[in-house]
Amino acid sequence: MKPGAQHPDGPAAQPLRSDAERNRERIIAAARTVFARDGLSASMASVAREAGVGIATMFRRFPTKEELVDAVFSDRMGAYADAVAVALDDPDPWHGFVGYIETACAMQAADNGFADVLTMTFPTAKVLERRRDEAYRSMLSLIDRAKATGRLREDFDPSDLVLIHMANAGVVTATGDAAPDAWRRVVALFVQSLEAPGRGPLPASPGHAPLYEAMLRAGRATAGPPPGKSG
Repeated sequence: MKPGAQHPDGPAAQPLRSDAERNRERIIAAARTVFARDGLSASMASVAREAGVGIATMFRRFPTKEELVDAVFSDRMGAYADAVAVALDDPDPWHGFVGYIETACAMQAADNGFADVLTMTFPTAKVLERRRDEAYRSMLSLIDRAKATGRLREDFDPSDLVLIHMANAGVVTATGDAAPDAWRRVVALFVQSLEAPGRGPLPASPGHAPLYEAMLRAGRATAGPPPGKSG
């Protein structure tokens, strides 16, 4: 890579000064705490307070919320993609499919921010979205394999996974620490409804494009207006 070239997985190839790098890492650590607790609706100002830095320092390091989301959740999206890979390696495709759903929903339950991430999309978060795309392509293979065993109902559509994540995120948010394990029952209900033979026809799937638009809209709403501009 040439000096000064853009690094594919980061904002810049040239290293930050040591104090700037410390601030960056402090902000990322604070954002993990705040987003895990409050979800992606948490403000950049609340992250700055948690990090003990000024808002100007926050926006120097992360000019947009999407850039911060990318830095905080790329590794978690990598773990999510790994969960799909583990499911594909399972010699029993149905068992692997069920294990993937349970693992992904558990990741949502453990981190309110990641619960949101799986229901939104952030086009400028390049690393995070690349890993999401990798996971999605693997999920298509996982679904085909599970259907081939006859255990997954034939009318299951890949977009149904998005609906499951949206529903689970809603349960996690609504129940909070009052009923922290409620999501487990919901996931069990999902899984039992997915096993063939289906008990009846399903309404038409909304399809990938409308759900992507919904995720994009949710991501934009969460990111908010650029600094210095009103909504």
